[in-house]
Amino acid sequence: MDDGTVLMGSPVAILLVWWGRRVLDTRTRLPEWDRWLDRLWVPGALIFALGLFSRNPANWLDDVYFLVVLAIGMAVSWQLRAYRPARTVALGLAPYVVASGIEDVIGKVAPTFLRRYHDSFDLVTVLAVTWLITFLFIARNQRKALAAELLLRQQAADEQQRIEAQNQDLEHLVHQRTASLARQTNELRATLTELKETQTQLIQREKMASLGELTAGIAHEIQNPLNFVSNFSEVSAELLDELAEERARPTRDLALEAELLADLKQNLQRITQHGGRASGIVRGMLEHSRASTGERAPTDLNQLADEYLRLAYHGLRAKDKSFNAELKTDFAAALPPAQVISGDVGRVLLNLFTNAFYAVQKRQQMGEPGYAPTVGVATRRVGSAVEIKVTDNGTGIPAHLMERIFQPFFTTKPTGEGTGLGLSLSHDIITQGHGGTLRVESQEGEGTTFIITLPA
Repeated sequence: MDDGTVLMGSPVAILLVWWGRRVLDTRTRLPEWDRWLDRLWVPGALIFALGLFSRNPANWLDDVYFLVVLAIGMAVSWQLRAYRPARTVALGLAPYVVASGIEDVIGKVAPTFLRRYHDSFDLVTVLAVTWLITFLFIARNQRKALAAELLLRQQAADEQQRIEAQNQDLEHLVHQRTASLARQTNELRATLTELKETQTQLIQREKMASLGELTAGIAHEIQNPLNFVSNFSEVSAELLDELAEERARPTRDLALEAELLADLKQNLQRITQHGGRASGIVRGMLEHSRASTGERAPTDLNQLADEYLRLAYHGLRAKDKSFNAELKTDFAAALPPAQVISGDVGRVLLNLFTNAFYAVQKRQQMGEPGYAPTVGVATRRVGSAVEIKVTDNGTGIPAHLMERIFQPFFTTKPTGEGTGLGLSLSHDIITQGHGGTLRVESQEGEGTTFIITLPA
């Protein structure tokens, strides 16, 4: 940049300023300096124009401008020393600034020495320029890499922010769902409590219905012997009156007195017999009631089945005086006692007999010609078990309902006539309470048979 017609320092300086602003991103990182750097090309352009149109260009002015630009570049790099491309630019500028400064100083102090080693100084300048250009490209690549890294960081930050937003939304949704599930759980618990209470009420209602059937049957069953006791008591009182009259006569008929005494004795025997029958019924019911506490005891199933068959029959007749049915019994002789809770098994038998009488009554009401309602019970020994069969020739059960017959709350009766718990409770008493089985065989329109199997 000494003698010559064209000044090259100012154009190179302008180019370095433009390149440095891009590489160092001074517009963003150093906006106050960038405003001055944006105007720094103006004096350089003036110096370059002056060199073009002047016969004696001011080389020293061009050199000073170039050195000022280099100094500003070093200052900017120092300001941005925390920025890696800025450190690279400073490292690239340093050799050129040092070489240019040494050359200018020697040119002023020892021009002869400078001219003697001019080629060597030019070589150093070329190497310094090459070094500077190389480091400017390195700084550009570093800037691109940092920009890409910054972009990745920004994207990662945006992604993290998006994930955090989604997590917040999910947490909010989870809280809502948890609150909803807790509310539904509370509602289900309340509903379950209501269902349990309703079930308890229905079971109690079923028990009360069975108790009503049993009470009606007992009342009707015990009424017969009581009627006999009452009738024979009245007849015996009349016989005593006749005997007293005969004994009061002057002439007594001893044969008539003997006959009256014999009749009176016979009546008293019948009163004792029927009174014993009534006492037996009451005693049997009390025994069954005590046995229902859950304690098993040896039980005569023949007697139990016969009693409950008649109790169920008389219970229905207490409601419908016009109803009559044939009762058939086929009890196995020498049937071994079964260890059962007689009250519970009696409740099962009462339920089966009541259903059987209901079925034959409904078929009778259909007006079928020649139909004779019949309900039967039979017992027999089957291996190590005892079997009780309850049969009827009633309406039967449709085939598509057979699988549901022991389900809770299922009934074939019209609404209001059954809770649907009788057979379900009976099934549980036999299978779970006594380790037996309860099954059903039926043909629609012909009749039904329930078969109880209990360990002997």
